[in-house]
Amino acid sequence: MRPARGRLRRTVVLALWVGLAVPGWSDITLSPQQMGALAVEAIRQGAPDEARMLAEALLGRDPQDQGAHVIRARAMRDQGLYDQARQAARQAWALADTDTERYAAARAMAQALSSDGKRTRAQFWLRRAAHHAPTARHADRARRDFRHVQRQNPWQTHLSFTLAPNSNINNGSARESSRLNHVLSDLLFGAPVEYALTGAARALSGLEYGAALRSRYRMAQTERRAHDLKFSLSYRSFVLSDSARATAPGVSGGDFAFGSASIGYGFRSLSADHRREFTLDAELGQSWYAGARYASFLRLGAAQSMKITPRRQLSFAVDAEKQMGQATVDVDTLAAALRLSERLESGRTVFGGLSARQTISDSGQAEYREVEARGGVDLGETMMGAEVTLGLGVALRDYDVSPHSPTGRQDRRVFADATATFRGIDYYGFNPALTVSASRTDSNIGLYDTRRFGVGLGIRSAF
Repeated sequence: MRPARGRLRRTVVLALWVGLAVPGWSDITLSPQQMGALAVEAIRQGAPDEARMLAEALLGRDPQDQGAHVIRARAMRDQGLYDQARQAARQAWALADTDTERYAAARAMAQALSSDGKRTRAQFWLRRAAHHAPTARHADRARRDFRHVQRQNPWQTHLSFTLAPNSNINNGSARESSRLNHVLSDLLFGAPVEYALTGAARALSGLEYGAALRSRYRMAQTERRAHDLKFSLSYRSFVLSDSARATAPGVSGGDFAFGSASIGYGFRSLSADHRREFTLDAELGQSWYAGARYASFLRLGAAQSMKITPRRQLSFAVDAEKQMGQATVDVDTLAAALRLSERLESGRTVFGGLSARQTISDSGQAEYREVEARGGVDLGETMMGAEVTLGLGVALRDYDVSPHSPTGRQDRRVFADATATFRGIDYYGFNPALTVSASRTDSNIGLYDTRRFGVGLGIRSAF
């Protein structure tokens, strides 16, 4: 390796003499393109000193040589001069006129940042590189680099945004009337009575908007285990439609705004063959409703997933939550879920799951038992420029106690959703996603009969 590098250095020195038109060498010509190619070869052979010499000679000839700035950035990064490498990459970016030039400058900047430990910023520049990639092969390379940096980055952050017209933003009743307070009705009238539902008790339509942030810091990691510190923030609010404002004149969308903040710990463990993963999570947080403190919560969860076959995966999860209410009652919740998925020969993935949940509270009205079944299919192919996932499910919920019925409350909910992710529309590695959802709840108490239809627009990372 050293003899080869020595020959390369002698070649570089000769190239510099030729490029500077040293007397006696006038019969030999070496174009800037040839000097640039030699500099690239120096980078490939691990000779950053020689590459930098050539790049700076080219810049002495033409300070606007964009490619020379890229080479200089690469060379100084390999020399460990990260600040100077970033400055050179920034100059290359400023001079770039084509996608090929922008791609090269963005990758050079990402490499300098990643080598300096600034991996979150490096991921941003790799998204830029993928966005300006001149070919699919170049884009794939930027994505591979992104995933490599992402694995090394102790920080990982996910942002999501929601903009969704919704026919029932307040989970209001689809009925105009309902039997209410059976004890009082029996005392006053001797029989159940239908009461008119008005205002916020009725389904109100409007536009939902919101955002969520989830971030984790990997405190420690080995080949098979990881310990994470986690943070999350979320907020959603609503704008009422004209019809909703007419139905409930004294109500605003902010009356249903909901937000939460939490901090937590996560543990991940892979089996030796990487076919099984165990996760353990703990989370402490606070929620707000209509701008006021709603409840504090503590959540614990454990999950085990396993690949039964290369195409089939099974997972099981248990969760417990303790809710300490400020504007609501205290509730403890226990839940368990089972999920099975399989990738078919056609490339589609089918999945199904069962879950059960039970709440415990000093308030009998807040106690219920629920079972839910859900299935769906990921079509695994492009339809009209989109990847489509379809889902369908049913849930049964039973309350032993209700103020509106002597027999308690029984709800049956059916729901369906379809999500289309438009892979053909890509901006900095993000794709728009459209979700259409519908649900119907039938209850023995009319107040809880609900209908909901929503269309949500979101953004998903392509890699």
